[in-house]
Amino acid sequence: MERLSVLKTYKLYIGGAFPRTESGRYFVVEDAKQTGIANLCTASRKDFRNAVVAARKAQGAWADKTAYNRSQILYRIAEMAEGRMDQFVGELKAIGLSPAKARAEVETAIDRI
Repeated sequence: MERLSVLKTYKLYIGGAFPRTESGRYFVVEDAKQTGIANLCTASRKDFRNAVVAARKAQGAWADKTAYNRSQILYRIAEMAEGRMDQFVGELKAIGLSPAKARAEVETAIDRI
């Protein structure tokens, strides 16, 4: 009998933690060949509310940082994303984007950070 692969169920990221979605709902992300590559949870209204509350709570600490410090943090995020560019491009290609479009998408995201 053929072994079934275990698909990753992604959790939400809210307030520095990885809680499971309150609803328990998810959908399957498929690659260009219609093969399931991941299970992605769907946030409920309560999950969304919790995310907004966490973001509002964090906003004060972010606003208290100097502009220079905030720019350093964003620059570091861009550095890390650029270091993992091949991984991100590969993920986008797996869901059907052409290599050129996948690379352009990742580069645009990094540039915006």
